[in-house]
Amino acid sequence: MLALRPNCECCDRDLPPDSPDARICTFECTFCAECAETRLGGACPNCGGNFAPRPIRPAAALARFPASTERVTKPHEGCAG
Repeated sequence: MLALRPNCECCDRDLPPDSPDARICTFECTFCAECAETRLGGACPNCGGNFAPRPIRPAAALARFPASTERVTKPHEGCAG
């Protein structure tokens, strides 16, 4: 099950579980669409893989299986300012 991480690893933008702007790689590294496409050029800085839109968990399932609250940020090249 996806953790549904709450933020962009690059710019720390909030990405709620229902955000259509969340992008993930196969290791579930999480970025906002702007950082994934603009700053990172469509490639995950952790694994080199591509990004896909993160699925949105239905509200009923989200109540039973809540999203992660653990924020992850890493100083990747291209993420600064």
